[in-house]
Amino acid sequence: MSTETNWAADAAAVLENDRVRLAPVTEADREPVRAVAMDPDIWRYFVAAVTDEASFEEFFDTCLADQAAGRRVVYVITDKESGRVAGSMSYGNMAEADRRLEIGWSWLGRDFRGKGVNRWAKYLLLEHAFDRLLAERVEFKTDVLNVQARRGLANIGAVEEGTLRSFNYMPGGRRRDAVFYSVLRAEWPRVQRELSAWPKVSGKAPEA
Repeated sequence: MSTETNWAADAAAVLENDRVRLAPVTEADREPVRAVAMDPDIWRYFVAAVTDEASFEEFFDTCLADQAAGRRVVYVITDKESGRVAGSMSYGNMAEADRRLEIGWSWLGRDFRGKGVNRWAKYLLLEHAFDRLLAERVEFKTDVLNVQARRGLANIGAVEEGTLRSFNYMPGGRRRDAVFYSVLRAEWPRVQRELSAWPKVSGKAPEA
């Protein structure tokens, strides 16, 4: 079977189920994203900090630029129950020759945490990565201090692999220790079965 794809093009698709819709970012998303992004708690462990209008503009312009250049596929997440933008996730570090990519740059607005939005968004991204892009490995990384994100990754079936110490600078100058997780193609059928069994009704999915 041929495994030839164009990841930059094929990844940039609309992904949805009954609970969430993920679509590649466009200029039209600027104000809906701004409406949920101006919460400093979102950015506590993020590699960029949105602290005011100027930093939001820089953050959003970077999303558009990365998307246009094929460095990332930046998805805007819409919660179907409310019809509101809930946050964003991305594909990045797309090593097509090695069939490897990262799901990251993930954040959700305050109203959408712990309601299954994170889980269903990551499910759609994993499904697209393995079934459409034919990835062999999907990886995640997060701050060793971000207990909530680490719990969420464990809950979607990702395997903790280890910690890379002093991995990168964070806003404010702290050096982050980054914890890596992954799901491999051989593990995907099991993970998919478990994720597919979760209810799509808001508030009834396991905590994420």
